[in-house]
Amino acid sequence: MSPSHGAAAQDEPLQLSLFQGFPASAAAAPGPALAARLPVARVRLESSLPHLDRPFDYSVPAALDATAQAGVRVKVKFNGQELAGYLMERVAESDAGHPLVPLHKVVSPVPVLTGPVADLAFRVAARYAGSVSDVLRVAVPPRMAKLEKDLAPDGVLDPARFADLDAEDGAGAAIPAGLEASTWSSYRNGAAFLQHLGAGESPRAVLGALQGYGPSGWPRMIAEAVAAVRLSGRGAIVVVPDYRDLDRVEAALLQLLPAGDVARLTADDGPTPRYRSFLRILSGAAGVAVGTRSAAYAPVRNPGLVVCWDDGDDLHIEQRSPYAHTREVLLLRAEQEGTACLLAGHTRSTETQRLVEAGWAWPVDADRTIVRRTVPRVLNTADSYELEHDPLARIARLPGAAWRAAKEGLERGPVLVQVARAGYAPSLACENCREPARCTACSGPLAIAGASGSSAMPQCRWCSTPAPDWRCVTCNGARLRRGATGALRTAEELGRAFPGKPVVTSSGDRVLATVPDSKALVVATVGAEPVAEGGYAAALLLDGDSLLRRENLRAGEDAVRRWFNAAALVRPAGDGGLVVITADDAAGVGALLRWDPAGYAQRELSLRQELHLPPAVRVASITGGRTAVGHFSDAVQQQLGPQGIVLRTAGPAPLVIAGAPGQGGAAGAAVEDVRTLLFIPYAQATQVTRVLRAVKVAAAAKRTDDPVQLRLDGVDVL
Repeated sequence: MSPSHGAAAQDEPLQLSLFQGFPASAAAAPGPALAARLPVARVRLESSLPHLDRPFDYSVPAALDATAQAGVRVKVKFNGQELAGYLMERVAESDAGHPLVPLHKVVSPVPVLTGPVADLAFRVAARYAGSVSDVLRVAVPPRMAKLEKDLAPDGVLDPARFADLDAEDGAGAAIPAGLEASTWSSYRNGAAFLQHLGAGESPRAVLGALQGYGPSGWPRMIAEAVAAVRLSGRGAIVVVPDYRDLDRVEAALLQLLPAGDVARLTADDGPTPRYRSFLRILSGAAGVAVGTRSAAYAPVRNPGLVVCWDDGDDLHIEQRSPYAHTREVLLLRAEQEGTACLLAGHTRSTETQRLVEAGWAWPVDADRTIVRRTVPRVLNTADSYELEHDPLARIARLPGAAWRAAKEGLERGPVLVQVARAGYAPSLACENCREPARCTACSGPLAIAGASGSSAMPQCRWCSTPAPDWRCVTCNGARLRRGATGALRTAEELGRAFPGKPVVTSSGDRVLATVPDSKALVVATVGAEPVAEGGYAAALLLDGDSLLRRENLRAGEDAVRRWFNAAALVRPAGDGGLVVITADDAAGVGALLRWDPAGYAQRELSLRQELHLPPAVRVASITGGRTAVGHFSDAVQQQLGPQGIVLRTAGPAPLVIAGAPGQGGAAGAAVEDVRTLLFIPYAQATQVTRVLRAVKVAAAAKRTDDPVQLRLDGVDVL
């Protein structure tokens, strides 16, 4: 399950000398009696230091023989300190070449780290050139001692104990005998996908879901796929971006599966409920794990299906090292355990499109007749016809077509208004020269927090310093203008435009999951759109050009994903559903007008392949001080050179980070960091990531330079 002690030491000689240093004092004194069988334990330490990312050998005292089993949490003495770790395996002898320090303590006899999850952690760490310890920190939730004592007093997890708890909560639904009337039958390859799942096979599919609400929405489709794989006697893992999607998928699953068969894994629920669900899955009492990022590592027994909803959402990216993406974790798990895989969404990411074009997965899409019958009508206010009838539509905040759509939609039900930014006036600019207004203390952007009329006081969004006497550094102007309109100001303006109609906002700290099917205006920022059970009568997608003009390689792809996600919440065109988008003609807008997300993903991937940009290649970013980044990059190139690998690089390019505010309002000193990008062909990715990992370990052990941040496939670096 883990590499041998000797093999790990060969990669980095400094590691072996460090390991040999700490048990020397213990070797002279006689130790406790050792276990008669397999007296050596290999322990993976919980340490963020890269050069400690390998198993260390410890002896197993006879007193701990029964509890020191693979997968348990342990405490060990390391270099005079007591560190936590996981016992990975027990072996007959060690190749360390010196007396071993005994295990200090078995924290809990419950084996929380299973073999498949440990193997997955190794694969994820290798792919992202990270540490196994960092991956295990995400994979295994923190221990709740009282919960373990209640549910596993003898160290053995008995599913019957959880069955008693589930009986108190209600039995839930029974697994259906068949899903012949499934929504999947409306999609090409959909019925076949369910049949293969039910037969115990492992198909791989990319689903382009049409509806985002109601009984035929995507949560029901995912639940039916999970029910099909449960009929074959196998488990399933479903990962979604946030708690709102999680609530919807869990509710759909409980309509088809027993309540005790579904375990919810998310940190938002708190440590105790999360750990209880983890133990339910570990014991085998629950066969379905549904949750956010960490659920990808759930120890489901005999998994048969892994599902990722909306893989283009950046919430799927772990915010701590090694910054793994849920999609890639599930793909590694599908390959490792031979499970079926379902990547579902209203759109396709370019990474998913690459899997389809490579033949790794089959597309599951609806025919055009089904699409036209299911989706709303889409109108662009910037096309030639609309501009001929409304010449000011290109510059108006709410063009005539959008105003009419909102007015008519309010006669039939709720109307969704999507805006790009939260707040009231989230950015300000000089009235004369249009330069962005900056704080004199920290150079942060100035903004107006709320609606206060002419008395509104601009203040910095970074340090909250007020700017009552602001002056433009370019033209010395003193007048400010709003550079962008936020959700709160949009709601205020719509309230005046449609008197008597309620206006609901969903943005910032107040994000709604659902809204009633009443006649109201719902103003939401991108990604915070609540669901109306009966669908919206109309949707206005404002600030489209702002989304498209972001300085990011994925700006167009992300804008298209957000537009489709909002449009999928609107009723079909046959029921009067209408979507109005205010953006210049672009490829993404055309894809929405035709409702062709697959075509847009294909076009976008083709352009990336032509330019050799991700996901056509992998990218590694090295960020830190100029000297440290230079030394790190040189070390990588020196090790790749003998292997005949020459990578395309970009940088080092400076990244100026504002420092703390100075004295007397002066700007703080800027700290210059630089970033170097390495573009890695997939054919060489395994070799390159191995070298990156080795260089990172060596740099951490030598400590001759400041540390650098190493990220692979970061979506925000281009």
